Amino acid sequence: MINAIQTALSGLVASTKRVEASASNIANIGTAGSLDDTGDAPYTPVSTVQQTQTDSQGNATGVTAENLPRENAFVPAYDPDSPFANSEGFVGVPNVNLVEEAVNLKLAEATYKANIAVLETVNELSDELLSIFDDEA
Repeated sequence: MINAIQTALSGLVASTKRVEASASNIANIGTAGSLDDTGDAPYTPVSTVQQTQTDSQGNATGVTAENLPRENAFVPAYDPDSPFANSEGFVGVPNVNLVEEAVNLKLAEATYKANIAVLETVNELSDELLSIFDDEA
């Protein structure tokens, strides 16, 4: 049962990483910056990358998650009034797709629920196992 708890907890942590990434991306969707100067670069969106954890026998024991900067982090947008605009009037804006972020949040919600269900099942099994010993006493 300890393995089930460990696996479920690692899934909850991974889901939290996914929510953190989406929340940051959504909060900074309008954070523009310069296309020319890296010091004033726009916000760099992040993506969550998960990997399976295994034991020495190769059995899955959970997941690890990490938020990494996205490639193609920003796109040009025309905003000649921005202080970050280049000579042609373009600024960089984060390459964030709100639909993708909404899907990531729904995925995190589903994995939260699944991992909580595992923990509840482990708790019920533990209670049943302990009640067997109580009945015999």
